Order: sequence, then structure tokens, then C-alpha cells
Amino acid sequence: MTSMTAHDALKRWHQIAENGSKASELASIMREDAVFHSPVVHTPQEGRPIVVAYLSAAGQTLGNANFRYIREVVGDDTAVLEFETEMDGIKVNGIDMITFDEEGKIKDFKVMIRPLKAVNKVWEMMGAQLEAQEAAS
Repeated sequence: MTSMTAHDALKRWHQIAENGSKASELASIMREDAVFHSPVVHTPQEGRPIVVAYLSAAGQTLGNANFRYIREVVGDDTAVLEFETEMDGIKVNGIDMITFDEEGKIKDFKVMIRPLKAVNKVWEMMGAQLEAQEAAS
């Protein structure tokens, strides 16, 4: 069994994010039983397909030209990444908390966003992106 450090797994995450967060690439680093915790949906979203859908949509909405990670804290199996971006003139500040398994696959992904104006803008734009993805499939 291969053991991958959180640092190595995080490098793969950054490569995929920088490459546009394509669904097929996200799926390759996601456990089948992965869980996503959205800042705007109160229940955890469980399973690779839904987690990939949310992260792909986030890559399309949050991952604009203004998006940048500004801080990283990496532990044994977890990384906490603080980010900033701007959406329709609203400054967004948030945190991605990613937990990896021993193979370097994502098993848990939690997003927290502030301030409230930013949460509302993310909810609006993510909803539209998820609907567009669903209509396209």
C-alpha cells in the first residue's frame, strides 16, 4: 500500500485547481465515499459524484482571475488553505479544509466563507453553475 503525505496530496490538489478543476481530474483524487461540507448547504454531501460536482462548480465560480490561496497550514493528513477572491465586486475570504487518506485521496472537504455578503454571492453563483452542469449532462 502506498502512503502519501498531505504535502504530496496537496500538490496534486493545486495542480488540478490550477488546471481548471476538471471533473475527471477531481474524480481521480477523490475517494468514492468522499464528503463535502458546503458553506451554504446544511447537510454534508456524500459520495464522489456529488463532491466532484460541487468542487467543479466552485472552480468555475470562485476560481476566477482574482482567486488566490494566501495561507496554508498542513498537518499529517489535513490541509487548511485560506483563500481570497472577488465576485461581482464582493470580496470573498474563505477556508478550504481538506482531509486526505493514506493514498492521498480526498476523503473530506469543508469550505467556510465570510462575510455574509460573500456567502450570499457564492450561494447565488454556485446554484447557477450547478444548474448549468445538470442541464449539460
